[in-house]
Formats: sequence, C-alpha cells, structure tokens
Amino acid sequence: MKIHFLGTGTSQGIPVIGSDHPVCLSQDPRDKRLRVSIWVEVEGQSLVVDCGPDFRQQMLSSGCTRIDGLLFTHEHADHTAGLDDIRPFNFQYGPMPVYAESRVIANLRQRYGYIFATENRYPGAPAVHVHPIEADAPFSIGGVTIQPIRVWHGDLPVLGFRIGDFAYLTDVKTIETAELDKLKGLKVLVVNALREAPHDTHFNLQEALDFVNLVQPEQAYLTHISHHMGFHAEREKTLPSSVFLAYDNLVLTLE
Repeated sequence: MKIHFLGTGTSQGIPVIGSDHPVCLSQDPRDKRLRVSIWVEVEGQSLVVDCGPDFRQQMLSSGCTRIDGLLFTHEHADHTAGLDDIRPFNFQYGPMPVYAESRVIANLRQRYGYIFATENRYPGAPAVHVHPIEADAPFSIGGVTIQPIRVWHGDLPVLGFRIGDFAYLTDVKTIETAELDKLKGLKVLVVNALREAPHDTHFNLQEALDFVNLVQPEQAYLTHISHHMGFHAEREKTLPSSVFLAYDNLVLTLE
C-alpha cells in the first residue's frame, strides 16, 4: 500500500491569501500546504479521499492518472470544491465512482446540479456513479474492503476510513467510544491537528496527541494543519518519536 499526501493544510491552505504570518512566508516546501486529501494505492486499486479546490493541481503533482473510487469524508468546500475537475478522468474511464453518505450526496446534488443531472445534460459535463455508504457498514472497491469510522466535526457527522492497517481521520473533534474498536492494531493513523490553541470543531495539537496515545498505532501522522501550528521543522522536533507532521507530497509505503 502506498499513501500519497496530496494536501495537508486547513481550509485556507498555506500560505493564506494576503497573510504576512512568518509561516506563510516560509521557503520550506513543507510549510506550503494545499487543502487536505490523500491518494491510496492498494491491491491494484487507486482511491482518493476528498476532492478539494486544489484537486487539479494535486493530480498533476502526484502523477495520479486513474481513480477507481473517490471517497468523501463530508460536504465542506475544502473537501469537495474540486469536483468539476474530475472531467479528464471521465473522458478516459467514464463516470467517476463516488462514495459518500446520503446526506453528502444530497448536498453535492444541490451544489453541482449539472453533474448529477439525468436529462438535458451539458455536453462534456462531469459524470459520477454514486455509491451511498453508511458509517456502520464496510464496503468494497475492487476487492479492497474499507471500514468507515464515524467521527464528529463539532455537530457535523464526518466519516474517516480504515483500509487494512491504515486509517485516515480528518476534521475530528470528538469520537464515540464504540468507534475506537475499529481502530485497533493500526500501523499508521493519520489524524487532524489544527494548531496549539483550542478550536470548536477540530482537534488541537494536544487533543490529537491524546487521541494517538489512546489508539496506540505504530506511527501517526498529523494533517489538516494551520499556519498557526508554526514552522514544520520546529514543530516536528517537539513531537513524540512515533508522531510526525505530514506534508504535501509525502509518500508512505506499508508492506
């Protein structure tokens, strides 16, 4: 399994438009973060989680040329606003297989009516093949089993995903105890950590570290990072030995 970090930033990305914050001015490429997304290559399948406004740039930078499943964690724009850019994949492979909760699909239908239209479709409009999923029901893509994980982004229900010994959770503020059983025995956990200061709907750094300590993966990578987290090089020195800051274009290989 290969995990490509396509983006590791929060909703504004880093640098933030118009900001003179020192991290936004950093020349370290690890401090430049696109909106959060991952690409997983596993058992011959190519899976992408979330499709934010940087999707086109991420596909070109990573070299991803095929997507067998596009999985959505939730409906917020920083996770969905690149949906129009699936068109090149449509031209090669037909409708994009999209996996999301029914609530998220309904939201996308409202925002992207031309994509989901069944009559009088605009020629060349993006096309999707919708697969509704549920938090308590594992599903399969090309023989790869995916276990959804229910987490809460404030009051908004969000899905994380476990594939084998890898789990990806973003936009987490709370998680119910029953869901923790789905995270046992992980080799790698990816989880959001926005900044040091508390936030209403995201783990801050200490909450993320406490969660990692609770789950006990072999390694953990922090994502959905704000410029307020500080410089990558400095912050990573403060983390436990098995916890790392993810960064754009990082690739992990799990045997």
